[in-house]
Amino acid sequence: MFTEAITAINISTAPSSSTAINSHALDLNKAISKAQEKLLSLQDKEGFWVFELEADCTIPAEYIMMMHYLGEIDEPLQAKIANYLRSRQSKDGSYPLFMGGVGDISCSVKVYYALKMAGDSIDAPHMVKLRNYILSQGGAAKANVFTRIALATFEQIPWRGVPYIPVEIMLFPKWFPFHLDKVSYWSRTVMVPLFVLCTLKATANNPKKVDILELFVTHPDKEQHYFPERTPLNKFFLALDKLGRKTRPLIPQKTQALAIEKAKEWFIERLNGEDGLGAIFPAMVNAYEAMLLLGMPKDHELVVTARKAIDKLLVINEHDAYCQPCVSPIWDTGLAALALLEADKAGNKESLTRAFDWLKSKQLSDEPGDWRISRPNLKGGGWAFQFANPHYPDVDDTAVVAFGMAESNLPDLDEPVLRATDWIVGMQSRNGGYGAFDVDNTYYYLNEIPFADHGALLDPPTADVSARCAMLMGRVAKDHAEYLPALERTLNYLRSEQEADGSWFGRWGTNYIYGTWSVLLGLEQTNLPKNDPMYTKAAKWLKSVQREDGGWGEDNHSYHDTSHSGKYRFSTAFQTAWALLALMAAGETHSPEVKAGIDFLLRSQQADGVWNDKCFTAPGFPRVFYLKYHGYDKFFPLWALARYRNELSRQ
Repeated sequence: MFTEAITAINISTAPSSSTAINSHALDLNKAISKAQEKLLSLQDKEGFWVFELEADCTIPAEYIMMMHYLGEIDEPLQAKIANYLRSRQSKDGSYPLFMGGVGDISCSVKVYYALKMAGDSIDAPHMVKLRNYILSQGGAAKANVFTRIALATFEQIPWRGVPYIPVEIMLFPKWFPFHLDKVSYWSRTVMVPLFVLCTLKATANNPKKVDILELFVTHPDKEQHYFPERTPLNKFFLALDKLGRKTRPLIPQKTQALAIEKAKEWFIERLNGEDGLGAIFPAMVNAYEAMLLLGMPKDHELVVTARKAIDKLLVINEHDAYCQPCVSPIWDTGLAALALLEADKAGNKESLTRAFDWLKSKQLSDEPGDWRISRPNLKGGGWAFQFANPHYPDVDDTAVVAFGMAESNLPDLDEPVLRATDWIVGMQSRNGGYGAFDVDNTYYYLNEIPFADHGALLDPPTADVSARCAMLMGRVAKDHAEYLPALERTLNYLRSEQEADGSWFGRWGTNYIYGTWSVLLGLEQTNLPKNDPMYTKAAKWLKSVQREDGGWGEDNHSYHDTSHSGKYRFSTAFQTAWALLALMAAGETHSPEVKAGIDFLLRSQQADGVWNDKCFTAPGFPRVFYLKYHGYDKFFPLWALARYRNELSRQ
């Protein structure tokens, strides 16, 4: 059994006193046991884990705005969401994109509008502070494109204040500079129903006639600077935007009707049942509102189901509530399984079997998917991020799940592992790297169009996703040499992406600590020697950013200013775990830095067996949208502690 096995560990590198050795071993074993017990208790009876996924206040504010757009206001729910929003306000009155971040005008404008809709007086102290912050930043006219589109539907700004995104885009040929196939999956799913809403100039019901004119420095009808010029290329696209508006009357009505029908067919095909279009909140809301705008009745089966998908994202507590941007069961289950495999592969066999059986049932095969546009002859084999999202399997999730299956040595998993690995190899981009959902999604000039002021239109290859693919290919290639050429291309890509200081950028986790952890765990599955500069430079960097308390921490400021790389005001358990796992992968188990990091985790563990990291853990889109995975402090520290115990027991 697990407890019997771990009590036999002899920690040969601990302090010289046998009492100290035994005490340290006891503390380590106890911490692992408590963390494992807690994680096992959170497993669903079907076999999966799913933890809350929290974003900034934009999403819950948009939920309130959606209710007022529709004229269907759930007052008790609105009151709870308003409680949540008020509790997240910064001292300066603003709303940041992540805890401890600077204020963000777009998020702040939406929260102000939502709170005013919920009945908050504009003279209330929190509203005065929030309004003063917004005005100090130039007013609501300076908010981003998505915010201005929402304001246009509520008739707070004129439609000239939003980009020209006509539904006729649906008719563009593939060779055209802008085409749906040239942008990321999340952009496609958000944009297609948005084309309909903007072309038909959707108007909110707004039953209480709430306005926010007090948030504008210049009256919105007189505002002339909705689109500041950023670059010469952006200036060119702005000129095209103006030309498109002027020539709009020349487009035949039949052409518009054809484009609307094509857009409707496109998003209805991808509605995805109660998991929603793209399984992400903004796309789901846009699709729901577009269907109503196009005359589909509220009791239509597709409309009813689309609304259920939105409401399934709500987290409703006793006194407050918020809306998640999406859910993460595949990701959570894959990572929880890896932690439990490290903690006690044999003892956790029953739990792991249920987890992998559930995951097997979610593996995709012959379903239609947008990824097939670039890889039409590639057989399916991926996993989505959410419960269901068949059009959009996630490369990162697929690599994690298949690697866990390969590591488990459980029966009947070879076929799904090989099918997933084949799919991963087929999704490789030309440079050897991997994007999260698409191949060679590198049309960077599109980030200069007026619609893309958020800079998150594309899904190019990144080091963290590529490293996870290397981890899987390296593991499977031990018995299947045909994967070695693709693995070699990925390793070359990773070498080219290493920063001068030895770290790697983390696209989907915060940030350089995450990227470096990702790559070193991937390298560990290959034959690359531990004295390779990729290992040694990374280990040196990780040691250099360790905090005095023995832990590691990095916040999202490093996405805005690289001088914050690997730095934070305090250590976090999940980032300490990433750093420890990375250092152990680099052969640094016996280093004093690893010992200090383990001690930090032992000191900071709570009585219930987990940790309490309150900060945001990942970007949805760097510099634009950030997330808090509520599971990260439940499985990553367990994984690191168990790995440390196992490394020492092998000495």
